[in-house]
Amino acid sequence: MIKNILNLGDAALYCDFGSDVNQEINSNVIKYFYHIKKLNLKGITNLTPSYNKLIISYDLNIHSFLTLKKKIENIEIKENNKLEKNLIEIPVCCDNNFALDIKRVENKLKLKSEIILEKFFSKNYFCYMTGFVAGMPFLGDLSQEMRLKRLETPRVKVPKGSVGITEQFCNIYTFETPGGWNILGNTPQNIFDTSNQSNPNLVNPGDTIKFYRITLDQYNEIKR
Repeated sequence: MIKNILNLGDAALYCDFGSDVNQEINSNVIKYFYHIKKLNLKGITNLTPSYNKLIISYDLNIHSFLTLKKKIENIEIKENNKLEKNLIEIPVCCDNNFALDIKRVENKLKLKSEIILEKFFSKNYFCYMTGFVAGMPFLGDLSQEMRLKRLETPRVKVPKGSVGITEQFCNIYTFETPGGWNILGNTPQNIFDTSNQSNPNLVNPGDTIKFYRITLDQYNEIKR
């Protein structure tokens, strides 16, 4: 499954699973991520999965690049090992106050807003990775007719809970932060819980997300 293992700085390496971004390759990344995590190898300081790479940071007092590379190469992941997946349903309100870029998306995609939202809510989305800010899930894959580029000028502040799309992905802003994704709505669901120290992420790599649409009244009720 791993194409190559390469050095990354003086205290990290990365496992290269290929150049494509798809669920098959990403599932292999996530399998190694969880397997190595469960092994609890001494000297591993951090594991960072992405679309098609896995970065492994390590303590130089315990490992060298070559010794850790050998350990990774000797790991056996059975082809029939199934990735543990959770189906998570997340409410989204698309009221005008939350659908910040719906007009822009209409113009870019040449589709009416209700068609855009119908297509968006009709799919399930696969979590490739989390990052950029804590707990932010990168979810794929949007249908081809729903893909568009980021904003030409990113916002200085994107509200927490905003649900956006760009290229083949959608995401959820877990904190108020700068960003350039096309915002279609907002969720009252807390996606990253700082009080849960063992697992603050609601959404983790390998999970499947189903968005469902709610009214503004329902949004406010959940918030309360």
